[in-house]
Amino acid sequence: MKDHELLELESRKSFDFFWNETNTDINSKGYGLIRDRAHGVHDSSNSSCNGRLSGQMGCVLCTDICSIASVGFGLSALPIGVERGWISRKEGFERAARTLNTLLHHADQVNGFFYHFLCMKTAKRARKSEVSIIDTAILLCGSIVAGEYFGGSVWETAQLLYERTAWNWYRDDRNNRFYMGYIPEQGFSGWWDFYAEQLMTYILGAGSPTYPVPGNMFYDFACYSTNDDKKGFVYSWFGSLFTHQFSHAWVDFRGKKDLRGVDWWENSVRASLENRAYCIRMSKTFKTLHEKSWGLTPCDGPFGYQGRYGSEPSALLNRMHIVDGTVPPAGAAGSIVFTPNESLEAMEYYYNNHPKLWGRYGFVDAYNVDVLPNWYASDVIGINKGITLLMIENFRTGLIWDLFMKNRWVKKGINAVGLEDYVSKADIA
Repeated sequence: MKDHELLELESRKSFDFFWNETNTDINSKGYGLIRDRAHGVHDSSNSSCNGRLSGQMGCVLCTDICSIASVGFGLSALPIGVERGWISRKEGFERAARTLNTLLHHADQVNGFFYHFLCMKTAKRARKSEVSIIDTAILLCGSIVAGEYFGGSVWETAQLLYERTAWNWYRDDRNNRFYMGYIPEQGFSGWWDFYAEQLMTYILGAGSPTYPVPGNMFYDFACYSTNDDKKGFVYSWFGSLFTHQFSHAWVDFRGKKDLRGVDWWENSVRASLENRAYCIRMSKTFKTLHEKSWGLTPCDGPFGYQGRYGSEPSALLNRMHIVDGTVPPAGAAGSIVFTPNESLEAMEYYYNNHPKLWGRYGFVDAYNVDVLPNWYASDVIGINKGITLLMIENFRTGLIWDLFMKNRWVKKGINAVGLEDYVSKADIA
């Protein structure tokens, strides 16, 4: 299969996840909510939710779960589907408009921030989940993309969602950092004090027309980097590759530096190459890992979901990442804008050599041939299909970047945090 054919196929199947795994009951308060995960190999149905609620704790018996981040990726997927002819513009507009209406009027939230997980049918808080700033940010990025693309009532509702988000409420003014999470029964906990996927939150927060936060929040988290000036980069706590990808799915950092002189685009290029280099070094220990099988990032594993999959460096002493040979295709695919040749090589290897990695939604979540019997995931996860779809489209056309970056409040946020052009896009191309 030629490169463009594989990219088209994986994109279409990733899009199908967001189109199919959605509540499309127009009489439901949860219309437009998208599942956190789905079976990627077989067509067995997801469990249904009986909608039983338990006070402020949410739908504790819910087994049919929406991830707010999945909805953000799904809203971003709609313009891709229209532009590629997979759905009509009318279909995309209606799906976006009804979904945003659900978010504005029915979905559980606190001061504009949504719970990480919601019940698919009721749009109520599920599984005692936290009010999540990062998942809300992903949702708002998707809302902005859909609003800019479809205009009209979609743009208006996306604007209302953004205006409602009280960024200053989620900020700890004692240290000028966003809290890590909020649980109504417990209050705020932790801070975003280390570099991770949160760069989008500072831009959205600083650009807010209603509840703006200081742009200098962009500089009040720790930036630990490797010592090599030519290959060094700012790394994240678990060394997970998604932390170098997620904000870049919407924010076009190419040719920009912040006030510290950090080029976050180049930083993700280096991080992706180092993740691959680490997998090559570890190939002596794990046969799943090699130059064509890399991209360590959270995913399903042989013993369940693992959020600490990553590579060196991690934390302060390289002790926080976990590696057991498990590789998710989304790791390399999500870095395709940074490492096009290496990412394509990995995707071709997965497709041509591991047929059990392929299912109705394209690549399933992960595989590991270091365990017996060889293990292949049965599910796909929304955020991993989402980063794959958006990054492939940005690699091919730049569509998501173009839509997001033209938003007036995004422009305000980028200026407020001090991101400045130092290389033209023409020079990069």
